[in-house]
Amino acid sequence: TVLITGASGTGKGVLARTIHNLSHRHDQPFVTVDCSSIAPSLIENELFGHVRGAYTGAQRDSIGRIAEARGGTVFIDEIGELPSEVQGRLLTFVQEHRYTPVGATKFQHVDVRIIAATNRDLEQEVAANRFRQDLYYRLNVVTFAIPPLCERREEIPILARYFIEQFSLQYQKRIVGLSAQAEQALLQYPWPGNIR
Repeated sequence: TVLITGASGTGKGVLARTIHNLSHRHDQPFVTVDCSSIAPSLIENELFGHVRGAYTGAQRDSIGRIAEARGGTVFIDEIGELPSEVQGRLLTFVQEHRYTPVGATKFQHVDVRIIAATNRDLEQEVAANRFRQDLYYRLNVVTFAIPPLCERREEIPILARYFIEQFSLQYQKRIVGLSAQAEQALLQYPWPGNIR
């Protein structure tokens, strides 16, 4: 498992996809679950799926995002938002690579790699009893801490050239670079939103 930490907009999702693309799982699915954009009551179902009749409105089986990524990578973005009741189920899955869909009685086994990302300090979340310590240690096998853009100013001209090239193609404009004044302005900007 891999844990990626960093402020919002630093490129955690880009790094997760790069890890997947450079791994032996690159030809398998890369599935993203964004815990901050899913209602807390639905995250368990989103991750693990459900069987028909598990709850009112469950008219058919749903395999869930973990099974959807079979053989590949599940990227759990903003894992610090994961409700405590789901953290235990995720811990079981990370330890044993098995889970039960909501409403099911039989375990299912699936081989996926977990990459988790957060903009929260999970050590502080553990100390405040908002995040399970055992899950934190299971996720924190390999860690990448991405510093904010203002701490890696040497990358700003490189990123600027990349985006100029991309937008020149997209908008069919001929822009060849930055003036010295424009580059200086970019280097002096505080970048509160980071790369985003």
